[in-house]
Amino acid sequence: MVSYKELGLVNTREMFAKAIKGGYAIPAFNFNNMEQLQAIIQAAAELKSPVILQVSKGARNYANQTLLRYMAQGAVEYAKELGWEHPQIVLHLDHGDSFELCKSCVDFGFSSVMIDGSALPYEENIALSKKVADYAHQYDVTVEAELGVLAGVEDEVSAEQSHYTRPEEVIDFSKRTGCDSLAISIGTSHGAYKFKPEQCTRDPKTGRLVPPPLAFGVLHEIEKRLPGFPIVLHGSSSVPQEYVDMINAHGGKLPDAVGIPEEQLREAAKSAVCKINIDSDSRLAMTATIRRIFDEQPGVFDPRKYLGPARDEMKKLYEHKIIDVLGSNGKAE
Repeated sequence: MVSYKELGLVNTREMFAKAIKGGYAIPAFNFNNMEQLQAIIQAAAELKSPVILQVSKGARNYANQTLLRYMAQGAVEYAKELGWEHPQIVLHLDHGDSFELCKSCVDFGFSSVMIDGSALPYEENIALSKKVADYAHQYDVTVEAELGVLAGVEDEVSAEQSHYTRPEEVIDFSKRTGCDSLAISIGTSHGAYKFKPEQCTRDPKTGRLVPPPLAFGVLHEIEKRLPGFPIVLHGSSSVPQEYVDMINAHGGKLPDAVGIPEEQLREAAKSAVCKINIDSDSRLAMTATIRRIFDEQPGVFDPRKYLGPARDEMKKLYEHKIIDVLGSNGKAE
């Protein structure tokens, strides 16, 4: 058993409470490798933003759970080296799909876990989420649960159809599970293809897809029923078109990739939404940079020559999200 507190990590409880009162959201950035982690910590440390390091089941298998523990501990020490005296860093399991996986993460030093039983029948979702919360809370680990189903594909998460969270269920669900935060479905989805073309309109000037607006009415109804309760948005990458264009210009094929407009995420961040998940955007920034270098400099074979610039591009992206979208800069001095 490894306590996250020994690694210098924190859980989400206090940072979520401050975010709700302050009208901003905490960035939850997924990472799979060292370069992504370096970019996240550099951006958060320089901007003094609380940050959640998210690890999916697939990323945990890819990176190895023991290495992840020491990477998280190293991230805290790295942040201090960069001048962040009291880092507020969470290590969070994203989309845990079983009690066993969540328990393993708690035991290996994660400070927060998500149990995603959203595809299960309502009562089964409650039972599974409660089992995880009961275990995690013994070690002061915070728990995120999900109610409502997001469409899209990302790592192990896959659903053809989404359905909005039902506001009339949220009080019962949160009380009976004991979860610390609730992921809801209001029209976001996973991956770089968040919407099918038939769900969108097209800008007549650019030909680009324009996605449908998020269901803010559902969000505000949930806020009324659960005042002050931390709400989470998954599938909230914006799929920057400059990266899509760069990928396509250098041999990639990402037709009609479209994400959530950032102005809608800014609006959500001013509400009870205190955690916004971003994954695809950093993947696109990394891939676009690497594709450009491979295309323009075909003789390059030193990984540092393409992973270094990719890391720098991701840092720029993370800084933009922290300052211009989530408003979390300066909230963890």
